[in-house]
Amino acid sequence: MIKQTVSVLDAKAMLALFGVRDQHLRAIRDALGVDIAARDDQIHIQGGETAVARATEVLEQLKRIVHRQGNLEPDEVQRVVASVVNGDATPAAIEVLSANRKITPRSPGQKRYVDAMTGHDLVLCAGPAGSGKTYLAVAVAVQCLKQQQVRKIVLVRPAVEAGENLGFLPGDLEAKINPYLRPLKDALREMVDHELIKRYTEEDIIEVIPLAYMRGRTLNEAFIILDEAQNTTVSQMKMFLTRMGRGSRAVVSGDITQIDLPSHSRSGLVDALARLKGIEGVTQVRLTGADIVRHRLVQEIVRAYEPVSRKRR
Repeated sequence: MIKQTVSVLDAKAMLALFGVRDQHLRAIRDALGVDIAARDDQIHIQGGETAVARATEVLEQLKRIVHRQGNLEPDEVQRVVASVVNGDATPAAIEVLSANRKITPRSPGQKRYVDAMTGHDLVLCAGPAGSGKTYLAVAVAVQCLKQQQVRKIVLVRPAVEAGENLGFLPGDLEAKINPYLRPLKDALREMVDHELIKRYTEEDIIEVIPLAYMRGRTLNEAFIILDEAQNTTVSQMKMFLTRMGRGSRAVVSGDITQIDLPSHSRSGLVDALARLKGIEGVTQVRLTGADIVRHRLVQEIVRAYEPVSRKRR
């Protein structure tokens, strides 16, 4: 048995680190098999050498999260514990074009996704809502633009209704399409300063367009993202993938549990995941509920909608 001590700066940070009724400390204790006690702004850890070392690293990482955002969610504790136990290195921040933003993967699955995007020309990613598919892809695209690895960013989405009829929405065609592109634009605004977005859009360095507008184009030295790709048909997916020109990269992401196509249509993302296996330069990433970084309830909601057979597994 060995002992280790972690210092905490103030009582407020200590409370955030402990969680409601010490739930965070109990989670660390149960996961790592250590005894944890707190006295005089210090956390005392006791147990086996490896377990104490892991618990100390977990608490140090959680301290940094509390210092940065002022609070701590249970899912963040679980992600940090899993990261330390699995031996994943702390991921580097993704460089974006906003002085106030630092973006890092927040789970081992997200780290694999970022590594795949930085190391391959074509990445296919399937995962549930809230797992960072769109957000991280936009972040890596902005980083590539900043580092002059590409000359432009093209963000693409299919205009497929989720149980609603596009024709009954008010406004002209542009007004009707705009809501489908909003998630991409929202992510972009968090990573690029407003004036820079305006200038880059005017100069055609950044495009946010519906999938239908991609036909006939060849995109050289571009970072191309196809979001909500589960709602493409097989022919649309082929059309999109063949837009890649010299020096381009593409990321195709979607949630294959939320397909809004007619029942007789095969999803282009499902087809591509099967069809493009084994091609050099193409890689696939599967994100899970453990990678969800929205409200803590989203993980539970996603799990509640899973098929019974998967839950049992």
